[in-house]
Amino acid sequence: MNEKELTGIVEAVVRDMADVSNMTLDMALALAQAVRKMASEIGVKAVVAVSDRGANPVLVQCMDDSYIASYDIALNKAFTSVALKMPTWKLSELAKPGSSLYGIQHTNQGKIVIFGGGEPLCNRKGEIIGAIGVSGGSESEDTALAAYGKEIFEKG
Repeated sequence: MNEKELTGIVEAVVRDMADVSNMTLDMALALAQAVRKMASEIGVKAVVAVSDRGANPVLVQCMDDSYIASYDIALNKAFTSVALKMPTWKLSELAKPGSSLYGIQHTNQGKIVIFGGGEPLCNRKGEIIGAIGVSGGSESEDTALAAYGKEIFEKG
């Protein structure tokens, strides 16, 4: 499948999402497929997790030979992005020693992630309907893959 075909699939799934109030499995599948393709192109064996607006997992996909630890990390990045309504890279700034949210990663049964790779996903009304969490590469790779996922999801 080429980039144009993949983009077409993602766009078809999310085209009429203005009224969608929660993540669906079809949206999550299309999104994960696009992010996995990009991860493959940059040489990352990623785990992609997509949650709904209540931070409940809708989908988790593990690329072949991905890190076992990336499963929980990806899930928790998606959880964090919905629960705190922000990307995890942004939270990392707020959670540094001396910052206002220092220590937040020790709350919520340790499910808060304070490094990049999680992005909230919004419908066309700007309402958060879910999130994506990506783990398996470096922090910058995970951050870029999650941002890519958000971008294609929200423009679709």
